[in-house]
Amino acid sequence: MKSPSVSDLVVSGVGVTSAIGQGRDAFLAALMGGRHRFDIMRRPGRQRPGNDGAGFIGAEIGELAMPGAIPRSVLRTASLSGQVALATLHEAWLDAALGEVAPERIGLIVGGSNVQQRELTLAHDNYRGREQFLRPTYGMAFMDSDLCGMCTEEFGIRGFAYTVGGASASGQLAVIEAMRAVESGRVDVCIAIGALMDLSYWECQGFRSLGAMGSTAFASEPALACRPFDRDRDGFIFGEACGAVVVERADSARRVDRAPYARLAGWAMAMDAQRNPNPSVEGEMKAIKGALAGAGLSPQDIDYINPHGTGSPLGDITELESIRECRLGHAWLNATKSVTGHGLSAAGCVELIAVMLQMKEGRLHPSRNLDTPMETAMKWVGKEAQAHTIDNALNLSMGFGGVNTAVCLQRY
Repeated sequence: MKSPSVSDLVVSGVGVTSAIGQGRDAFLAALMGGRHRFDIMRRPGRQRPGNDGAGFIGAEIGELAMPGAIPRSVLRTASLSGQVALATLHEAWLDAALGEVAPERIGLIVGGSNVQQRELTLAHDNYRGREQFLRPTYGMAFMDSDLCGMCTEEFGIRGFAYTVGGASASGQLAVIEAMRAVESGRVDVCIAIGALMDLSYWECQGFRSLGAMGSTAFASEPALACRPFDRDRDGFIFGEACGAVVVERADSARRVDRAPYARLAGWAMAMDAQRNPNPSVEGEMKAIKGALAGAGLSPQDIDYINPHGTGSPLGDITELESIRECRLGHAWLNATKSVTGHGLSAAGCVELIAVMLQMKEGRLHPSRNLDTPMETAMKWVGKEAQAHTIDNALNLSMGFGGVNTAVCLQRY
């Protein structure tokens, strides 16, 4: 979609925390180097009790560096999702100099629902049989509004705050909603957070039972498990992540002593009218065409695509068909999830940040494990980063429940 003023929307600040690095500089360096952290996951509550050794593969964040400005009293009761959201928002807040903006003119949208499941599973296990001693903060932690409350309290945000859920498209959907909020004049600045979805072994098993999460085929070599668009893929591999994007108009962003990261030129969302996690060429094409129309761009104008690219046997096929049918086969492609893993609710926001950092760097990051591409005719970035000036990019993000989103970004 587009209005006469949508091309004035820009990203003035970003923050990112991922298994491959905390902060945009560390994140970008790891992306360009193709450095991963895939292994059998060890975080408490993420492997089945008494499992048979065939654990779930994923990429977990190492030691989290918390800003000194966040009180220890807050961190003691904050979940992993909450701690990571606070640290990531702190980076974006400073990056966009939001301390100079009136708190009543700042909004917050958190992308993701049911994102603290591992913490809840641990509480259930630890307090079973002595439920009367359950910590009081559980009464807040099971609600999606908990992250909104934490972030607004610590940063003094007084415009509005709410969550949006679109499964794996939640992060990008939050950015789209932030764009709409600024465009409508509800606030001058809106922050979109793609929240860290903290999976427990229940969600991991559920994804595996669906055939969505990668199997044990690479249990002995976890580094090889995540392989979007490769013929040997067998499902997504989870990767802990969180992203924060600050959206505002270009004239408002002039308080920041540098150019914006990118112009947000157009966006679209399309539903498939289905519950099952079956991708749809029709739905994905509708989102792509809608974003292009909103940005006033033709398919030939797009020179880089950051696809959803999870490593799903059916999803990757469907996505490439949608790209082909939309006459975008000429654009460069790489797979961010091949390095970071699939951040689920965070993925769409983190990958938008990956697009903008590549845009500013003038280089495209490599795709790991793309040994035998499904489509050799596509313009893949291989195992090494390569120079490329991105003028117009397209970012795709899809979610269970038939959610399809697309955002066009332009070099500012």
